[in-house]
Amino acid sequence: MNVRKVLFSAFVLGVGSGGAVGAEQATGFVEGISLDVTNRNFYFNRDFRNGQSSPTGNGYSEEWAHAIIGEFRSGFTDGAVGFGVDAFAMLGLKLDSGGGRSGAGGSVDLLPYDSAGRPESSYSKVGGALKARLQDTEVKIGDIFPQTPVVYYGDYRLLPQSFRGLSLVSTDIDKLTVQAGRLHSMSQPNTSSMRDDFATFYAGPVDSPWVAYFGGDYDLSRNINVSLYTSRLKDAWNQHYAGTSFNYPLANNITLTGGLNYYKAVDEGRKLLGRFDNDIYSGNAGVQFGPHTVTVALQRNSGDDDFDYLRQSGSIYLDNSIQYSDFNSPKENSRQIRYNLDLATFGWPGLSLMTRYAQGRDANYSGANEVYVRRDEAGTPLTNQKRWERNVEATYVLQSGGMKGLTFRLRQATTRATEFESDLDEVRLIVEYPLEVL
Repeated sequence: MNVRKVLFSAFVLGVGSGGAVGAEQATGFVEGISLDVTNRNFYFNRDFRNGQSSPTGNGYSEEWAHAIIGEFRSGFTDGAVGFGVDAFAMLGLKLDSGGGRSGAGGSVDLLPYDSAGRPESSYSKVGGALKARLQDTEVKIGDIFPQTPVVYYGDYRLLPQSFRGLSLVSTDIDKLTVQAGRLHSMSQPNTSSMRDDFATFYAGPVDSPWVAYFGGDYDLSRNINVSLYTSRLKDAWNQHYAGTSFNYPLANNITLTGGLNYYKAVDEGRKLLGRFDNDIYSGNAGVQFGPHTVTVALQRNSGDDDFDYLRQSGSIYLDNSIQYSDFNSPKENSRQIRYNLDLATFGWPGLSLMTRYAQGRDANYSGANEVYVRRDEAGTPLTNQKRWERNVEATYVLQSGGMKGLTFRLRQATTRATEFESDLDEVRLIVEYPLEVL
């Protein structure tokens, strides 16, 4: 019998009988307790147009699964230094999939796979962290969900990713948020292990003992924010980030928006991912008028290697990192146009639409190191590579009633590329219902 499943079931049954109660802001250990349970239903279909596929070679991958995510947070004990605890229990259940439509190598990765490469029927995660607070500085040790441009936990699959280690968040200085951490393992979204080794999107597993980060965000004004961060994946890279965002109201219902992002990544220590020195940057500008927003973005990687980041994480604050593609190949130039529509103005509160198109060109692997180089069938590094991607997304959030907060999100992507990337069409349907128990 799986003990963690039994504990999780008892936990969900226990909290489910309590009903939803609105919690007021509280600071005591007991008074500050909150308990939330989220049900997430996730359907994912990825159709490989050039025949890349799951291990059976059928040309597509498909998974449908359901998650129950329970999150407990205490307040803090009284005293100059307050102590508390956060905990979570998560369960993922396969609803429909099989070795012919899924499994290791299919790249959808909603579920873990058995030794034969078939998706497992269920899996679970249980973890938590101890926390301490002094004034407006909070320290956590245990399972961490960092949110910085250089280390950001991913929540793009069935269950969220997490990291294990130590983190600090401080807002003691007005308008400034400082964050720091040192993490020694990660937990991928489709595994029960809380102590996975580190892995990156483009190089795969990396034998690094830890990742550390430090930086902050500062509000220059109500309309302008700046960010500076640095991180080290030990024996792999030093990664630095600078960014800014702004919005400027011009008139009633008209606002200018924009932002800049810059990363510099340099090899470090044992150079487990080879030698590299990459600079990549992006910028966007847009205008919001009434329910409409139109945005354009430009991005360029001036380095000789892919700009890499931790696998399945959100640690890439680049404008053209979109649903499938990151447009971060060496020497790649890319551009994007995006349109958002809020239909509340038209009598549909909670309904929004988004579409965007991005195009990349000039990707060149002739100077890439042996970890990141991509070659043609003759073994020659690929040059003059191109791609494009189109996304369409609709989101509806129920605004009132007993099911308030119920969210439906439909995401579609089409991408086409030359030899260095896949041609594929994909559809994701995600339905979520958050329940505030305490």
